[in-house]
Amino acid sequence: MSLDIEVVYALPDHQEVISIRCKKGTTIKQAVIQSQMMDRYPEIHLAKVEFGVYGLKQSLDYELSNLDRVEIYRPLLLTPTEARRLRAKSKMA
Repeated sequence: MSLDIEVVYALPDHQEVISIRCKKGTTIKQAVIQSQMMDRYPEIHLAKVEFGVYGLKQSLDYELSNLDRVEIYRPLLLTPTEARRLRAKSKMA
């Protein structure tokens, strides 16, 4: 049985979506490698970014199901706390 999977990487100005067909038992790690997303975006490192399926964080060894959407999360530039602090500081100025 084969699975139809989407691997998605969201950038600030657009979203890259690659559809792949893989075999049952494929993990997130295998799907990301098969999608060749890391070749297109060298900033993606399996050990440094987080992954999810439909908005829920998952480990690299998570087994995918048919029609799953693997999401590659970019690291945050600021933590939510830092962002709130900067917004409050700019409002006070």
